[in-house]
Amino acid sequence: MTTTQKRAVAAAFEEVGVSERKACIAVGLPRGTHRHKSTKKDKSELREQIKEIAHARKRFGYQRITWLFQRDGLRINKKRVYRIYKQEGLQVRKRCRKRERRLCKPPEPATYPCQRWSLDFISDSLSSGRRLRTLNVIDEFTRECQAIEVDFSLPGERVVRVLERLAWCYGKPDSLVLDNGPEFTGKALFDWSQRHSVSLDFIRPGKPMENGICESFNGRFRDECLNETWFRSIDEARTITEEWRHDYNTIRLHGSLGRIAPSEFAQQFREQKLSA
Repeated sequence: MTTTQKRAVAAAFEEVGVSERKACIAVGLPRGTHRHKSTKKDKSELREQIKEIAHARKRFGYQRITWLFQRDGLRINKKRVYRIYKQEGLQVRKRCRKRERRLCKPPEPATYPCQRWSLDFISDSLSSGRRLRTLNVIDEFTRECQAIEVDFSLPGERVVRVLERLAWCYGKPDSLVLDNGPEFTGKALFDWSQRHSVSLDFIRPGKPMENGICESFNGRFRDECLNETWFRSIDEARTITEEWRHDYNTIRLHGSLGRIAPSEFAQQFREQKLSA
């Protein structure tokens, strides 16, 4: 007889007036086992919560959903989440491109905020078909997205204005990692870097992996925001991308940061520096 069956028999004895102690002795069941109440989350409730998160964040996999539960204090195994995730058919098709073999030596990782910012452009379109561009700025140490500037045209002068604003908010970086686009190689950005003593580190042509952190961010941004949204106007694009940027910095858990959000990682670093 299984433990579940023994508990059922003991409960039946209690219903006809037999004491708990005698009922447990009769079926050979420890009283502690009979009284035990499961602390596991109800499966139906857990299933609904997983479905709710998966529908709200379509590009989150089962592992990132598990991290969200664990951050909220729920002790849960990722295999359990995976079973429910698969049973409900919540998987999304991966959008993968063929990877290039990395031949160059990666740069030394950043060791403090504002040591190195990565910049890159990404393109999308409105529902009318008109093309728009975004300028993405990433702090390589905290992995925070400092800005997503959205417009139809983003010349070098506009890039400088964005950097001026960010330098006022966060402090100026030691260096910028850039590709060889005309916006970055023009006179406006060169003059700005000379005035503020910021070095410009240009990657080699045809080697986007040398700006890997920003390229990785671009992939997440396109996968979770641009490909999931149909922008009707430039103002709507700015609003939605800014909301996504805030969510990325404060809510989205980052695997390389120890499964915490970039803003939380930056805050922990500042507190450690103050207490040192």
